[in-house]
Formats: sequence, C-alpha cells, structure tokens
Amino acid sequence: MSTLSFESLCLKDEDCPSPTRPQGVEDEFDTDLESDEKEESNQETSISELYLQACKLVGVVPVSCFIRNLGSPAMTLSHHGLGPLGCKALAIALVSDMHINTLELADNHIQAEGAKYLMEMLRANFTIQHLDLSNNYLLSAGAECVAKILVDNISLKSMKLSGNGFTDEDAKYFADALSTNSRIKEMDLSHNEFCGKGGAHLGQLLANNEGLEVLDLSWNHIRMKGAVAFCAGLKVNMMLKHLDLSWNGFGNEGALAMGEALKFNNTLVHLNLNNNRLTNEGVGMLCRGLEFNDTLRVLLLAYNSLTVEGALALVNVVKNTHRCALEEINICNVLVNENFVHLLEVTCQEHPSLDVQYGGVGGFIAKKPPKRVDPMKVIQDYLDQRKLRLWDFFRNIDKDGTMRVPVADFRKAVQQSSIPLDRYQIEELIQRLDRDRTGMVDYRGLADTRKQMMRDHRRQLRKVESRQKKEKQKSDRILKTFQSAVEAVTPHSSLVISPGVAKEDSSGPQPFSATPLSSWHHIVMSNSSRYSVTNLSSEHVHLPMLGGTMSYRATSSPAMRSYSQPNLLDDSPRSPPGKSISAQGVRSNPEMGHSKLSPTANHLTRSRPALNAKQPEVKAKTKKVKRKKTMKHVDKGSKKKN
Repeated sequence: MSTLSFESLCLKDEDCPSPTRPQGVEDEFDTDLESDEKEESNQETSISELYLQACKLVGVVPVSCFIRNLGSPAMTLSHHGLGPLGCKALAIALVSDMHINTLELADNHIQAEGAKYLMEMLRANFTIQHLDLSNNYLLSAGAECVAKILVDNISLKSMKLSGNGFTDEDAKYFADALSTNSRIKEMDLSHNEFCGKGGAHLGQLLANNEGLEVLDLSWNHIRMKGAVAFCAGLKVNMMLKHLDLSWNGFGNEGALAMGEALKFNNTLVHLNLNNNRLTNEGVGMLCRGLEFNDTLRVLLLAYNSLTVEGALALVNVVKNTHRCALEEINICNVLVNENFVHLLEVTCQEHPSLDVQYGGVGGFIAKKPPKRVDPMKVIQDYLDQRKLRLWDFFRNIDKDGTMRVPVADFRKAVQQSSIPLDRYQIEELIQRLDRDRTGMVDYRGLADTRKQMMRDHRRQLRKVESRQKKEKQKSDRILKTFQSAVEAVTPHSSLVISPGVAKEDSSGPQPFSATPLSSWHHIVMSNSSRYSVTNLSSEHVHLPMLGGTMSYRATSSPAMRSYSQPNLLDDSPRSPPGKSISAQGVRSNPEMGHSKLSPTANHLTRSRPALNAKQPEVKAKTKKVKRKKTMKHVDKGSKKKN
C-alpha cells in the first residue's frame, strides 16, 4: 500500500481554476452585506475542502454530515464511527472554524488518540464552548488528555464524559485540572467506575473548584468512605447548584455525611439521590441537615427503601422548619397512608409551592408485633407481689405435696386464679412443664426458672445495649471520618505555588504524532492556492504548551496561581497583605515581590500568624532568673563555710 506524502497533496494552479467573471459586469451594486455573505460562504467552502484534504491525507472516508452542517452553531456527529483518524481529520478542519460552539462526538470510539488531537485543536480554536465525548473508550490515557484540555483551554463551558471507563486514579486528573479552571460550568462524569478513592478525589475537586455549577456523577460506585469524603468537599463548596448522585449506593453512611454537609452548604439547589440504598434511618439523618438548609429546592429520593415513616419525616421537616426551601420531593415508589395525605394537605397550606410525588395511598407503618411475655415470669411476678409461695398457690390441688398435678387440674386452677394469662400462654406453660406429655404437670420447674428468667432478661438487655453502642460507634466513626476529610480539603495554612514555568512530566505518555496538529493544518491549507495562508500564521494558531505564560492568561496559569480553601470554622485573622507567611509560621523570602504572584494571592491566602517576637526575650529572662537563684545558693553556701 502506497503512503501519501505532503508533496502528493500539493495542488497545482491548473488543477484549481479560479472563478471567472463575464466582462462588462461592474461591482457598483455590491453592498457590505453581500460581501460579508460571500466571505462566509467562501470560508465554509474552504473549511469543507480543507476537511476533504485532511481526510485524504490521513486515509479516512469523509463524513458528509459535517460538510452539510458547516456554518451552524451546533455540530452533531454522534454515532458516526469516526475513530481516532477520523477525529484527527475533523480536528484539522476545526482549527480555524469560527462558527461551531457545540461539538457532539458521542459514541465514535475516538479513544485516547482522538482526545489527543482534540486537545491540540482546542489550543487554537476558542469558539467551541460545549463538548460531548461520551462513550468513546477514552480510559486512563484519555482522562489525562482531557485534563490537559481543561487546564489549557479558555473557552469550554461544559463537557460530557459519560461512559468512558474512568477509574479512581483518573479522578485525580479531573480534581487537579478543575482546581485551577473556573470557566467550566457543567461536567458530566456519569456511568464511569469511580469508587472510594475516586469519591475522595472528587471531594477535593468540589473543595477547590470555584466555577462548577452542574455535576453529574450518577451510575458510579461512590459509597462508604468515598461518599463521606465526597460530602466533605460538598460542605465547603460555594458554587455547585445541581448535583446528581443517583445509582451510587450511598447508603445510610453517605446520608449521614450528606446531612452534615447540608448544614453548611448554602448554594445547592437540586440534589438527586435516587436509588442509593437509603432507608428510613438514612432519611432521618438527611432531615437533620435539611433543618439548617435554606437553599435546597429539589430533592429526589425515588427507588430507595423508604416507607411511610420516611415520607412523614420529610414532610415534617418542611412543616416544622420555617427556613426550609424544599419545593419538590420525589418519592414516587412509596405507598403512603391517610395520615400522610392529611399532613401533606396541612403543610401545603403553609407552603403552597411544595410538590410531593408519591406512589399512592395504601401503605402502612410497619409495627413490630408486641412481644409476648414469658408465662413463667408472669406467674413469678404474681407470686412476688402477693408474697406467696408456689406451694401456697397449688396446695388446694396438690394434697400430697409432690408438686405434680394433672394437666386438667392445673389448667383449671390457673384459669380460676387472678393471674393475667391468656389461653395461649397457659397452653405454652403446660407444654414447657409437661415436655414428655405424661399428663402430669411438674410445677417444680416454676421454682427453678426464676434464675434462668433473670439471666435471659439480662442477656436481652445486653444485646440491646450492644446494638445501640455499635450504632453509636458507627455514627461517631462516620462523623470523625467526615471531619477528617473536611480538614483535609480545608487546610489551615494556604497552599501557595511559587511562580515559575511548570515542567511537563517526561514520564507521561508519548505523543501519538511527532507533528503538531496545527502544523498539519498549516500544511494542508498551504497545498491549495485558494487559501490565504497569511491568516493562519503561527502567531494565531499556535498556543503555548501547558504551564507557559502569556499576557492574557497570566492569572489562569497553574504555575502563577495562588489558591486556598479557608477553614470555615477558623476565625483567626488573616495575615497582612504585605507579608507572606508559610505554613510553619516562618516568613518567606522577602526578595520575592508581589508582582510575581497572582493578584488573588493576597485576599485568598490565609496562614497562621507568625510567632510572637517577644517569646525569645521571655525565655532569656527566665534563664537569667535561674542563674541569679543559683548564685544566691552559692553565696549562702560560702557564708556557712565561713
């Protein structure tokens, strides 16, 4: 198979005939509007021909849908089977496009190589604001490329990365990238494989990000410690408004942490917790946080293990809390009872905007059956209250004093007495005293069972206390983990990155092509005499590599930015703007001018105050006092000797 070279793509002048015009036609009737339309049509034609040239260069079949929709603001190329090379040809054509602001490439199997080409294209294209790369098998290598896009691009506002097989380690790429990117407003990371560590990294993302407003993490595996760590980041987040955590298996542990986060979060408006293995107990923990929250308006709790008790708890929170702002509660799979309907009607009179979606009327509160008291204990308590002995009670039917009586006589005597036993308890008592079914009841067993009954009672109490103790220890452990996670994402000392150019990691993945994408674009454009290459000079196409500094992006560079997340519980005063103090309280190098740091470093950096300058003097005084005392002792000893 013959390979294509750059020279073979060069178009000769005779191959590209210039459009001819009939003589005698003047341009006196041309207007500015007509000229603009001509320029736009010429640009669309040039991009389409550029795309065809790029497809021929990389050896793929062109997608006619791309050529037909040139000029429209939204380009939808989902399910077209582009692959990495098709994505490369598309990226070459989009380098200079100025119309498309929405690019949808879902389900095209572009893989990490295609993401690499898109990353290079987005370094030159500043018109694309919405990018959809869902279901493209990006995996870990693709996650790293996408993270570089998030760091380097200044135009993207939303990105969809659903179903790309991202794992826990990949979550760190997004956490690091979005820590310095405040332009992304919407992020879709659903249908991936984030678990415990991934939840911790995503919690760090929420703690450091200052622009994200919509986050979709549905259909992942964030649970247990990952859920607790994620909620810790949500506690200190000040921007997120819409959060989707459905189908994650949060459980009651995550509900407890979410309730603690809602006590402090004052920006979240929409929360989706559908199908997260929550029970009535978990909803009760969630309601403790809703009592202090005044911003959450939509709460979705469908397809959880809730009953009427959980539904009543949710409505009671809205009814009894004046600051609660809930307007929509979705528990569409829960069957409620008449009491819930009545409570909802009363609550809606005070909160007319409240809308609760439930499954229907027909539910009930599951009550545990009353525990049947041991009949032996009933008889023993009856005798203790009246200070009677067993022989005193049965002496009318036990003339011989053998403590053995017929079953019929025993049943009749118990029924005629005032002992509070029903028919079932009497039969149970007879079965226990006449196990061999001899027809004779040996009521000596009643005397021998008192100690056994007390032991059973103490054992039951110990079981209840042990269960309650374990539940309390579990809650305390979750809260302790939650607090540790909060302290981890909100350090007391600020994290200041010293200025300088960030160096790229040489151990990272090697580029897929030695030729930059902008160079491909330049070569393909230069192969045709119709195009004006002067508008595609390196000054406009090429952007600096990651970590480079430019005048218009100096504040967004990761090497120049100073960021921190202050501790909400820390009321210590901020350090004066003229002094930079490190985490250990030691002043930094005074030769470093503030002009080298980001302008946000002064008002975002919070550090511990420097050590008191008087402390060394106090220590010196104490040493002097000790020396004086020792001198006095020496003088006294010398006087005694004298």
